[in-house]
Amino acid sequence: MRTNHEIDYKIYGEELQFVEIELDPNETAIAESGAFMMMDSGIEMQTIFGDGSQQQSGGFFGKLVSAGKRLITGESLFMTAFTNTGQGKKRVSFASPYTGKIIVLDLAKLGGKIIAQKDAFLCAAKGVSIGIEFQRRLGTGIFGGEGFIMQKIEGDGLAFAHAGGFIVEKQLQPGEVLKVDTGCVVAYTPNVDFDIEMVKGIKNFMFGGEGLFFAKLTGPGHVWLQSLPISRLAGRIMQYGTYNRKEEGGILGGLGNLLDGRE
Repeated sequence: MRTNHEIDYKIYGEELQFVEIELDPNETAIAESGAFMMMDSGIEMQTIFGDGSQQQSGGFFGKLVSAGKRLITGESLFMTAFTNTGQGKKRVSFASPYTGKIIVLDLAKLGGKIIAQKDAFLCAAKGVSIGIEFQRRLGTGIFGGEGFIMQKIEGDGLAFAHAGGFIVEKQLQPGEVLKVDTGCVVAYTPNVDFDIEMVKGIKNFMFGGEGLFFAKLTGPGHVWLQSLPISRLAGRIMQYGTYNRKEEGGILGGLGNLLDGRE
């Protein structure tokens, strides 16, 4: 028996996806500020402190503390609640912020808790709590790619996260180890041990171009990985925006740079 609101959904698109959530009368979905795309008439939108979960039962101060925790993870102080106040089923849609995939997290089937990268959360059923999770190891916090603070998504309802590129979900068996680029870890269940391992070999260390550390994930548990971290994409865009383009043929390179404003 779920305590969070029960919602139906459908995901549209391939690389730039959005999720359509179907709400029965008096059902509510919560979403990050800026995630809203469209909604039917009869849905009421309300800006709230924090996530509106039952964990915010300490009055205004409790809500302020909860919202402040979300601010630490890089999210807004506010979230938006969308409630079906009309008759019959209504639909509201939320869009991903950049190219990638939307991940469906059924918290009731995943032990009630997911640890995710700081900007992963998109939307959820009302009652799902969005908080902070501190990395337990000093080295993981410094070199693990996400810092000491990650998002904690708790409850027994549906939650939706977003990550870049293609998403791979893996079920690790007890003792099974997976080594991953630190930026590719999107989310994992709490029973997964998240540690770091230094790249071995002086040539790999100096010239490998893959960073100095792996993320070392040890099972059992679920892990979600992304093929294109947004930091990697942003770095490549910056790289192409700060050096002179060399055209095929060479002679036209300088002219091309002049024409498109690079000189």
